[in-house]
Amino acid sequence: LQYNRVWIPDNEEVWQSAEITKNYKAGDRFLHVQLEDGTELSYPVDPAALPPLRNPDILVGENDLTALSYLHEPAVLHN
Repeated sequence: LQYNRVWIPDNEEVWQSAEITKNYKAGDRFLHVQLEDGTELSYPVDPAALPPLRNPDILVGENDLTALSYLHEPAVLHN
């Protein structure tokens, strides 16, 4: 999972994009990520509900939402 991008819930912006900086292993209690502003964060996770993955940049602005690799709330809002 390292270098994949995910959406992290945020109180002010609703969702923030983050890149995973350290491989996640089943049972880990934290996901190590870096936000787009460079802030590094250990995000607490429930292994049964990992944060949603972010679509590749090439799909941003896609007119047909069914063409998105991942279709969930943050992907629709970002698109």
